[in-house]
Amino acid sequence: MLNPTSLTASTPSPLNALPRARSAERLMWITPDRVFYAGLLGAPGPRTQGALAVYVALDAPLRIRLHGGAWQQADVAVVPPYVPYEVATEARHVLNLLIEPETVDLSALPAVLQSCGAVHAPEWAARVRRCHADLVAQARAVDLQPCDFDTLFWGQALPSRVLDARIARALHLLQDQPSSPVTAQACAAQAHLSFSRFLHLFKQEVGAPFRSVRTWKRARSVLHHVNSAQPLVHVALDIGYPDSTHFSHSIRQTFGLKPRDIFAGSRKLRIIGGPPLTPTPNPTPGRWLAA
Repeated sequence: MLNPTSLTASTPSPLNALPRARSAERLMWITPDRVFYAGLLGAPGPRTQGALAVYVALDAPLRIRLHGGAWQQADVAVVPPYVPYEVATEARHVLNLLIEPETVDLSALPAVLQSCGAVHAPEWAARVRRCHADLVAQARAVDLQPCDFDTLFWGQALPSRVLDARIARALHLLQDQPSSPVTAQACAAQAHLSFSRFLHLFKQEVGAPFRSVRTWKRARSVLHHVNSAQPLVHVALDIGYPDSTHFSHSIRQTFGLKPRDIFAGSRKLRIIGGPPLTPTPNPTPGRWLAA
Protein backbone atom coordinates (compact mmCIF):
# COMPACT_ATOMS: atom_id res chain seq x y z
CA MET A 1 0.00 0.00 0.00
CA LEU A 2 1.26 3.47 -0.84
CA ASN A 3 1.59 5.47 2.37
CA PRO A 4 1.45 9.23 1.65
CA THR A 5 2.62 10.17 5.14
CA SER A 6 5.92 8.36 4.56
CA LEU A 7 6.92 10.83 1.83
CA THR A 8 9.25 13.47 3.22
CA ALA A 9 11.31 16.06 1.43
CA SER A 10 14.87 15.11 0.60
CA THR A 11 17.69 16.39 -1.55
CA PRO A 12 16.45 16.25 -5.14
CA SER A 13 18.29 14.38 -7.83
CA PRO A 14 19.57 16.50 -10.69
CA LEU A 15 17.36 16.24 -13.76
CA ASN A 16 20.07 14.63 -15.85
CA ALA A 17 20.34 11.85 -13.25
CA LEU A 18 16.66 10.94 -13.44
CA PRO A 19 15.57 7.94 -15.52
CA ARG A 20 13.77 8.85 -18.73
CA ALA A 21 10.00 8.49 -18.53
CA ARG A 22 8.63 5.47 -20.36
CA SER A 23 5.20 5.07 -21.87
CA ALA A 24 4.33 2.61 -19.07
CA GLU A 25 4.80 5.47 -16.59
CA ARG A 26 2.20 7.69 -18.25
CA LEU A 27 -0.83 8.02 -16.04
CA MET A 28 -3.56 10.42 -15.03
CA TRP A 29 -5.26 10.39 -11.66
CA ILE A 30 -8.58 12.27 -11.84
CA THR A 31 -10.81 13.28 -8.94
CA PRO A 32 -13.63 15.84 -9.00
CA ASP A 33 -11.33 18.47 -7.47
CA ARG A 34 -7.79 17.43 -8.46
CA VAL A 35 -5.88 16.00 -11.39
CA PHE A 36 -2.37 14.56 -11.52
CA TYR A 37 -0.98 13.94 -14.99
CA ALA A 38 2.30 12.34 -15.99
CA GLY A 39 2.77 12.12 -19.73
CA LEU A 40 3.41 13.89 -22.99
CA LEU A 41 3.32 17.69 -22.98
CA GLY A 42 2.84 18.15 -26.70
CA ALA A 43 3.67 21.19 -28.79
CA PRO A 44 3.51 24.46 -26.83
CA GLY A 45 0.38 26.43 -27.56
CA PRO A 46 -1.55 29.15 -25.69
CA ARG A 47 -3.91 27.66 -23.13
CA THR A 48 -6.25 28.97 -20.44
CA GLN A 49 -7.50 26.64 -17.73
CA GLY A 50 -9.94 27.21 -14.90
CA ALA A 51 -7.72 25.36 -12.44
CA LEU A 52 -4.63 26.29 -10.50
CA ALA A 53 -2.03 24.57 -12.69
CA VAL A 54 1.33 23.34 -11.41
CA TYR A 55 4.03 21.85 -13.63
CA VAL A 56 7.08 19.88 -12.50
CA ALA A 57 9.97 19.09 -14.84
CA LEU A 58 10.62 15.41 -15.33
CA ASP A 59 13.41 14.94 -17.88
CA ALA A 60 14.45 18.53 -18.67
CA PRO A 61 13.75 22.04 -17.29
CA LEU A 62 10.50 23.80 -18.08
CA ARG A 63 10.00 27.07 -19.90
CA ILE A 64 6.86 29.07 -19.22
CA ARG A 65 5.41 32.46 -20.03
CA LEU A 66 2.22 34.13 -18.85
CA HIS A 67 0.05 36.54 -20.84
CA GLY A 68 2.48 36.31 -23.79
CA GLY A 69 5.32 37.81 -21.69
CA ALA A 70 8.94 36.79 -21.36
CA TRP A 71 9.88 33.11 -21.11
CA GLN A 72 11.05 31.88 -17.69
CA GLN A 73 12.90 28.64 -16.96
CA ALA A 74 12.54 26.48 -13.87
CA ASP A 75 11.86 22.96 -12.60
CA VAL A 76 8.49 24.09 -11.16
CA ALA A 77 5.95 26.49 -12.65
CA VAL A 78 2.63 27.68 -11.20
CA VAL A 79 -0.19 29.29 -13.17
CA PRO A 80 -3.23 30.86 -11.46
CA PRO A 81 -6.68 29.93 -12.80
CA TYR A 82 -7.92 31.64 -15.98
CA VAL A 83 -4.49 33.09 -16.80
CA PRO A 84 -3.40 32.46 -20.43
CA TYR A 85 0.01 30.82 -20.65
CA GLU A 86 2.39 28.68 -22.68
CA VAL A 87 4.63 25.93 -21.35
CA ALA A 88 7.41 24.02 -23.11
CA THR A 89 10.25 21.62 -22.39
CA GLU A 90 13.03 20.01 -24.40
CA ALA A 91 11.86 16.64 -23.07
CA ARG A 92 8.68 14.86 -24.13
CA HIS A 93 7.18 14.26 -20.70
CA VAL A 94 6.04 16.48 -17.84
CA LEU A 95 4.25 16.23 -14.50
CA ASN A 96 1.18 18.41 -14.05
CA LEU A 97 -1.26 18.98 -11.18
CA LEU A 98 -4.59 20.78 -11.49
CA ILE A 99 -6.51 22.08 -8.47
CA GLU A 100 -10.07 23.39 -8.72
CA PRO A 101 -9.71 26.86 -7.14
CA GLU A 102 -13.17 27.06 -5.60
CA THR A 103 -12.35 24.04 -3.40
CA VAL A 104 -9.39 25.64 -1.58
CA ASP A 105 -8.57 28.82 0.31
CA LEU A 106 -6.12 30.33 -2.16
CA SER A 107 -4.67 32.72 0.45
CA ALA A 108 -3.77 29.87 2.82
CA LEU A 109 -2.16 27.43 0.38
CA PRO A 110 1.46 26.26 0.73
CA ALA A 111 3.95 28.86 -0.48
CA VAL A 112 4.76 27.00 -3.70
CA LEU A 113 1.09 27.19 -4.75
CA GLN A 114 0.86 30.92 -4.04
CA SER A 115 3.63 31.65 -6.53
CA CYS A 116 3.15 32.66 -10.14
CA GLY A 117 5.32 31.61 -13.08
CA ALA A 118 8.71 29.95 -12.55
CA VAL A 119 9.28 28.76 -8.98
CA HIS A 120 12.42 27.57 -7.18
CA ALA A 121 11.16 24.58 -5.17
CA PRO A 122 13.65 21.71 -5.66
CA GLU A 123 12.60 19.71 -2.58
CA TRP A 124 8.93 19.80 -3.47
CA ALA A 125 9.73 18.93 -7.11
CA ALA A 126 11.64 15.89 -5.86
CA ARG A 127 8.65 14.89 -3.74
CA VAL A 128 6.29 15.08 -6.74
CA ARG A 129 8.67 12.92 -8.80
CA ARG A 130 8.73 10.32 -6.02
CA CYS A 131 4.93 10.45 -5.82
CA HIS A 132 4.81 9.76 -9.55
CA ALA A 133 7.09 6.74 -9.16
CA ASP A 134 4.99 5.43 -6.26
CA LEU A 135 1.74 5.89 -8.17
CA VAL A 136 3.20 4.00 -11.14
CA ALA A 137 4.19 1.15 -8.84
CA GLN A 138 0.76 1.14 -7.19
CA ALA A 139 -1.08 1.30 -10.50
CA ARG A 140 0.70 -1.89 -11.56
CA ALA A 141 -0.44 -3.71 -8.43
CA VAL A 142 -3.39 -6.08 -8.51
CA ASP A 143 -5.09 -4.53 -5.47
CA LEU A 144 -4.87 -0.77 -5.51
CA GLN A 145 -5.20 0.80 -2.09
CA PRO A 146 -6.77 4.18 -1.34
CA CYS A 147 -4.50 7.13 -0.71
CA ASP A 148 -5.14 10.78 -0.09
CA PHE A 149 -4.31 13.14 -2.97
CA ASP A 150 -3.42 16.24 -0.94
CA THR A 151 -1.48 14.34 1.70
CA LEU A 152 0.47 12.54 -0.98
CA PHE A 153 1.68 15.69 -2.71
CA TRP A 154 1.72 18.26 0.12
CA GLY A 155 1.85 16.24 3.32
CA GLN A 156 -1.50 17.60 4.50
CA ALA A 157 -5.01 18.41 3.34
CA LEU A 158 -5.09 21.73 1.52
CA PRO A 159 -7.16 24.36 3.37
CA SER A 160 -10.73 24.20 2.17
CA ARG A 161 -12.95 27.10 1.25
CA VAL A 162 -16.51 27.81 2.37
CA LEU A 163 -18.79 29.12 -0.39
CA ASP A 164 -22.24 30.62 -0.28
CA ALA A 165 -24.54 27.58 -0.31
CA ARG A 166 -26.45 28.86 -3.35
CA ILE A 167 -23.27 29.22 -5.39
CA ALA A 168 -21.98 25.87 -4.12
CA ARG A 169 -25.13 24.21 -5.50
CA ALA A 170 -24.59 25.84 -8.90
CA LEU A 171 -20.98 24.67 -8.96
CA HIS A 172 -22.09 21.17 -8.05
CA LEU A 173 -24.36 21.14 -11.10
CA LEU A 174 -21.59 22.38 -13.40
CA GLN A 175 -19.15 19.80 -12.07
CA ASP A 176 -21.45 16.79 -11.94
CA GLN A 177 -23.38 17.52 -15.13
CA PRO A 178 -20.86 19.10 -17.54
CA SER A 179 -22.71 17.68 -20.54
CA SER A 180 -26.05 19.18 -19.49
CA PRO A 181 -27.13 22.64 -20.69
CA VAL A 182 -26.91 24.19 -17.20
CA THR A 183 -27.70 27.89 -17.55
CA ALA A 184 -27.09 30.84 -15.26
CA GLN A 185 -30.79 31.66 -15.52
CA ALA A 186 -31.76 28.23 -14.18
CA CYS A 187 -29.20 28.43 -11.38
CA ALA A 188 -30.43 31.92 -10.45
CA ALA A 189 -34.00 30.69 -10.27
CA GLN A 190 -32.97 27.72 -8.14
CA ALA A 191 -31.12 30.09 -5.80
CA HIS A 192 -34.11 32.47 -5.65
CA LEU A 193 -31.94 35.31 -6.91
CA SER A 194 -32.34 37.72 -9.78
CA PHE A 195 -30.24 36.91 -12.82
CA SER A 196 -27.92 39.92 -12.33
CA ARG A 197 -27.55 39.30 -8.58
CA PHE A 198 -26.70 35.63 -9.18
CA LEU A 199 -24.00 36.48 -11.76
CA HIS A 200 -22.48 39.07 -9.42
CA LEU A 201 -22.51 36.72 -6.42
CA PHE A 202 -21.13 33.84 -8.48
CA LYS A 203 -18.14 35.86 -9.66
CA GLN A 204 -17.60 37.28 -6.18
CA GLU A 205 -17.55 33.83 -4.60
CA VAL A 206 -15.74 31.85 -7.31
CA GLY A 207 -13.46 34.50 -8.76
CA ALA A 208 -14.54 33.95 -12.37
CA PRO A 209 -17.70 34.51 -14.45
CA PHE A 210 -20.31 31.76 -14.68
CA ARG A 211 -19.72 31.28 -18.40
CA SER A 212 -15.95 30.84 -17.94
CA VAL A 213 -16.42 28.26 -15.20
CA ARG A 214 -19.01 26.35 -17.24
CA THR A 215 -16.63 26.31 -20.24
CA TRP A 216 -13.79 25.00 -18.06
CA LYS A 217 -15.84 22.27 -16.35
CA ARG A 218 -17.04 20.97 -19.71
CA ALA A 219 -13.57 21.01 -21.25
CA ARG A 220 -12.13 19.36 -18.12
CA SER A 221 -14.56 16.47 -18.48
CA VAL A 222 -12.78 15.42 -21.70
CA LEU A 223 -9.94 14.12 -19.51
CA HIS A 224 -12.08 11.12 -18.59
CA HIS A 225 -12.23 10.13 -22.27
CA VAL A 226 -8.71 10.78 -23.57
CA ASN A 227 -7.86 7.11 -24.09
CA SER A 228 -11.32 6.15 -25.27
CA ALA A 229 -11.72 4.27 -28.53
CA GLN A 230 -14.80 6.33 -29.43
CA PRO A 231 -14.69 8.63 -32.46
CA LEU A 232 -14.01 12.23 -31.41
CA VAL A 233 -17.40 13.40 -32.60
CA HIS A 234 -19.05 10.92 -30.21
CA VAL A 235 -16.90 12.15 -27.32
CA ALA A 236 -17.82 15.75 -28.19
CA LEU A 237 -21.54 14.96 -28.11
CA ASP A 238 -21.23 12.87 -24.94
CA ILE A 239 -19.73 15.76 -22.99
CA GLY A 240 -22.19 18.33 -24.25
CA TYR A 241 -20.65 20.07 -27.26
CA PRO A 242 -23.15 20.77 -30.06
CA ASP A 243 -20.70 19.79 -32.81
CA SER A 244 -17.05 18.96 -33.50
CA THR A 245 -16.19 22.57 -34.40
CA HIS A 246 -17.20 23.91 -30.97
CA PHE A 247 -15.47 20.95 -29.36
CA SER A 248 -12.19 21.50 -31.19
CA HIS A 249 -12.18 25.25 -30.53
CA SER A 250 -12.91 24.90 -26.80
CA ILE A 251 -10.39 22.12 -26.19
CA ARG A 252 -7.66 23.93 -28.11
CA GLN A 253 -8.24 27.15 -26.16
CA THR A 254 -8.22 25.25 -22.86
CA PHE A 255 -5.38 22.77 -23.32
CA GLY A 256 -3.37 24.34 -26.16
CA LEU A 257 -3.74 21.25 -28.35
CA LYS A 258 -6.21 19.93 -30.89
CA PRO A 259 -8.43 17.13 -29.55
CA ARG A 260 -6.98 14.62 -32.03
CA ASP A 261 -3.46 15.41 -30.79
CA ILE A 262 -4.51 14.97 -27.16
CA PHE A 263 -6.14 11.63 -27.91
CA ALA A 264 -3.23 10.44 -30.07
CA GLY A 265 -0.78 11.19 -27.25
CA SER A 266 -2.94 9.44 -24.65
CA ARG A 267 -3.24 5.98 -26.17
CA LYS A 268 -0.87 4.49 -23.59
CA LEU A 269 -2.11 6.66 -20.72
CA ARG A 270 -3.35 4.85 -17.60
CA ILE A 271 -6.46 6.57 -16.19
CA ILE A 272 -6.98 6.28 -12.44
CA GLY A 273 -10.17 7.57 -10.89
CA GLY A 274 -13.58 6.73 -9.57
CA PRO A 275 -15.33 6.18 -6.23
CA PRO A 276 -13.55 5.16 -3.01
CA LEU A 277 -12.42 1.55 -2.77
CA THR A 278 -13.75 1.32 0.78
CA PRO A 279 -16.39 3.41 2.58
CA THR A 280 -15.12 6.20 4.82
CA PRO A 281 -17.06 8.22 7.42
CA ASN A 282 -18.12 11.60 5.99
CA PRO A 283 -15.87 11.24 2.93
CA THR A 284 -14.70 14.29 1.05
CA PRO A 285 -15.52 13.86 -2.68
CA GLY A 286 -12.57 13.19 -4.93
CA ARG A 287 -10.04 12.44 -2.22
CA TRP A 288 -9.31 8.72 -2.77
CA LEU A 289 -7.57 6.67 -5.39
CA ALA A 290 -9.38 3.76 -7.02
CA ALA A 291 -8.77 1.42 -9.92
